[in-house]
Amino acid sequence: MMSLHPKVMDLVLDRVWRLLDALGNPQDNLPPVIHIAGTNGKGSTQAMIRAGLEGAGKRVHAYTSPHLARFHERIRLAGELITEDHLTEVLDECYAVNGGDPITYFEITTCAALLAFSRVEADYTLLEVGLGGRLDATNVIPRPAMTVITPVSIDHTQYLGDTLEQIAGEKAGILKRGVPCVVGPQQDSALEVIERQAARLGAPLIAQGQHWHVWDERGRLVFQDESGLLDLPLPALPGAHQIDNAGAALAVLRGLGFDDRAAEAAMTDVRWPARMQRLRAGPLVTAAGEAELWLDGGHNASAGEALGRYLGGLPTRPTYLICGMLNTKDVRGYLRPLAPHVARLCAVSIPGESATLSAAETAGAARSVGMVADEAASVRAALDGIVAQDPGARVLICGSLYLAGEVLRENVQPG
Repeated sequence: MMSLHPKVMDLVLDRVWRLLDALGNPQDNLPPVIHIAGTNGKGSTQAMIRAGLEGAGKRVHAYTSPHLARFHERIRLAGELITEDHLTEVLDECYAVNGGDPITYFEITTCAALLAFSRVEADYTLLEVGLGGRLDATNVIPRPAMTVITPVSIDHTQYLGDTLEQIAGEKAGILKRGVPCVVGPQQDSALEVIERQAARLGAPLIAQGQHWHVWDERGRLVFQDESGLLDLPLPALPGAHQIDNAGAALAVLRGLGFDDRAAEAAMTDVRWPARMQRLRAGPLVTAAGEAELWLDGGHNASAGEALGRYLGGLPTRPTYLICGMLNTKDVRGYLRPLAPHVARLCAVSIPGESATLSAAETAGAARSVGMVADEAASVRAALDGIVAQDPGARVLICGSLYLAGEVLRENVQPG
């Protein structure tokens, strides 16, 4: 499938429409769809919505990308990851129907997901945008039940534009006429773009700061909208930025008519790996000994700011980063807010990724923002070096979802 198109990304919808039509337009036969775009927080917000819907007894399809350890993570059918046999079946069918015509890897696998969703009964479908929104392969649902735009910031400028307004315009491309859209916190210039598009389409906005509010009060999450106030546990996903993501998820659940039971399940039952995930078992944890081992897949400047705030709020303990990044990212923008909280960074290349920055390049970027930095041949070598120097360290592996996936595969316990 990866050989069917010469470019990794090429944002048009013509190829997707062609294949979907040949497959019988499965996108028209899905349970009610919630379509989620944004720069940061899409996956976490989707995970909380799913936890809330499932807590209310609903069967939920979910599509997300990229995967971490296995491709199957991208497609969840009525609450369960797609099986190997079912995945093979829909991929083979899409490949055969496509007939060798040009199509990108993401496009054809998205069509396969939609085909699988159309054949399994469920109550809702959650679709996470892969890149942008307007021309993303997921943007083929004529009338979703609701759309969501999480915080928009600068990322993927080579595809979406080099200003916040341009990027916001691409994200706002998921808005549909008359369909309500939950909007997370936005910079003013991004919100203005979203509001203009919503006005053109008559799409009601349910925006943070206007129609709903969320905050942390004495270790509880408080959410307020026109329906009243919710007093809930903090989300199981750590970090202050998850408060805003939780608010968006709660606004969706309230907009769909769900009660307090669903809201509480969204906070307590949510699981989403590689988002400040504390690793507690596996070969790497054993190798870490007394050191804390954490994993995070954030990779842009906004993610770095959120991660810096989280590190700053943790109990005092020397913090070391094992960091690998792609050459398409703003490495200095990501690392700068982390610098005040880090004793040393050990840079690695991401195995198997042609777009990886070399360990030397990542280390050089870290030094340029004031970090002490060196290099290692692998995550395990970096971890061994840190633990040998400081057995009681806090170690955070970070910089890329692709690196996070490699770590999760490496850390699988035998048997």
